Amino acid sequence: MSNLLDKYLFQALDAYPYNLEEAVESLNYALSYDEKNPIALSLLGQIYAENLKNYEVAKEYYQHALAEDMYALDVYPKYINVLLWNEDYEEAEKLIDFALTVKGTDKAMLYLKKGILFEQKKDYKKAIKCLKLAKENAYNNHFINDIKEEEERIKNKMPKKKKSKDKSSSKKSKKKS
Repeated sequence: MSNLLDKYLFQALDAYPYNLEEAVESLNYALSYDEKNPIALSLLGQIYAENLKNYEVAKEYYQHALAEDMYALDVYPKYINVLLWNEDYEEAEKLIDFALTVKGTDKAMLYLKKGILFEQKKDYKKAIKCLKLAKENAYNNHFINDIKEEEERIKNKMPKKKKSKDKSSSKKSKKKS
């Protein structure tokens, strides 16, 4: 039975994202052999999130996938994306904090997601702190460059600091002396 399950999972993974009909059909066959398979549940969640924009249904699939296997490490970033897209910020923060405790998760990616969460909440200082943690946990130059771009974007959103004295008042004080 496992061979048929694997066959349908591979067919679904091969078909996604180019042939959604075939991917979903293969996932349905895979789930008929094992209705709790985290890979199939996760891919269905991804289809509902990215292609159908049905975030509530996607969340349910991701929840079921993680309930079956909390070490389904690829699920965390995708599930967090759905929570961010759906503006479920509190839930996203809890999931990120939990995922950071799971052995083997991509800590750099999780800190990046947390930075994006704080950016969306307009807490730019916390966002920058999270991106620094993401850089510390990244071991890939391309990913580090991506983090730097995110950091630059967030810094550009930060309110500009005002000077304590305007130029006209400083000129007047110079004339008096």
